[in-house]
Amino acid sequence: MNGSCALTTFDNPYNPFEQFSDWFLFDVEKGYNTCAYLDRIAHTSDLFSEEENNQEIERAIDEIIRYDFMNIYKKVKRTKTTKADKA
Repeated sequence: MNGSCALTTFDNPYNPFEQFSDWFLFDVEKGYNTCAYLDRIAHTSDLFSEEENNQEIERAIDEIIRYDFMNIYKKVKRTKTTKADKA
């Protein structure tokens, strides 16, 4: 998963950056289909740079949260770790 932020639900216990497979399975089993929803809202393109696509994905995440009347979604940020943090 690229980018510095991701869309998830409050009840998903998995980290979408580090545990994507588990996160995705939980999400689909609950019927959220967050990746598909985000894909419908974000207007990304192969013609855009990675940075432009990341900005558009973050815009779409913010839009989804803004109109989330059930209050199930949240934006999570990637935390940067260094080799010293892992030691």
